[in-house]
Amino acid sequence: MPASKIGAQAALARLNGWRAAEGRDAIRKEFRFKDFNAAFAFMTRVALFAEKHDHHPEWTNVYNRVEATLATHDAGGVTDKDVMLAHFMDRAAEDYRD
Repeated sequence: MPASKIGAQAALARLNGWRAAEGRDAIRKEFRFKDFNAAFAFMTRVALFAEKHDHHPEWTNVYNRVEATLATHDAGGVTDKDVMLAHFMDRAAEDYRD
């Protein structure tokens, strides 16, 4: 059964530091780390979690910065799966900050 769309605004009410993506129902956040190794370690940890839950972020990495966008494509927007992944990413990021 596909996840039910809740929308970016409902998700943002449950998250800290995330914002609505422009032009689509998605949420975004930029994470900054001490260096590339910390950013890559964060991405690896998130990738393993995402694969286990079959829910993958859209993201880019430039040196110590990771920009992530979350939306559930099957639902056409933000769902509880995105909130779950966002919370995991926030907790994981704390382990790799200065």
